[in-house]
Amino acid sequence: MTTFAIAHGGGDVGWSWHLVAQALEAKGHTTIAPDLPIEDEQKDLTDWATALVDALPSTKDVVVVGHSFGGLVAPLAAAQINAKALVYVTAMLPTPGEPPNDWWANTGYEDPGLEDAFFHDVPPHLAAEAQKRERGMAENAMAKPWPLTAMPDVPTHFILCTEDRFFTPTFMRKVIATRLSNTKPVELQAGHYAPLSKPQELADQLATYA
Repeated sequence: MTTFAIAHGGGDVGWSWHLVAQALEAKGHTTIAPDLPIEDEQKDLTDWATALVDALPSTKDVVVVGHSFGGLVAPLAAAQINAKALVYVTAMLPTPGEPPNDWWANTGYEDPGLEDAFFHDVPPHLAAEAQKRERGMAENAMAKPWPLTAMPDVPTHFILCTEDRFFTPTFMRKVIATRLSNTKPVELQAGHYAPLSKPQELADQLATYA
């Protein structure tokens, strides 16, 4: 069956995907979601992607998934292994040569100012645990240009979360239209932390890409 390689979001850990992993594994798939070296100032996005690839039991039949900031990492991993598919989940979409620090201004992002932008639909005990596990982000990786000259030539999908208060649907649709114009997003009724709020629904959608 398929292996799903998960690039978690900024300041996050692989634990946030444990419920999705359980649901995918119940369908016979394998899931790996390592803690990427996001706090290490000696490492950049390419190193993060390599850490994801190195965690794979095999590079055959792999779907790479990027959540939030992990959208900048997932295509690098997908390119390294010629992945079966690349899936963005309410994720940042890179463009060649663009440093992550510049993504916000270049996409026209504005803080919507909504209360509890991340965990509003996550069960309280899971939200509390996720917040305990939050980590810092190395500045080095933020300043370096995104390294690929083009997006990887693999089937690409986008899961848009319609209740996301951080990357709102209106904003995200504009980014997709500009940076991923050949891809029609699939909509999931969930907030930014869909892996914790709607893990079964998210797993069901991911499984369609296997």
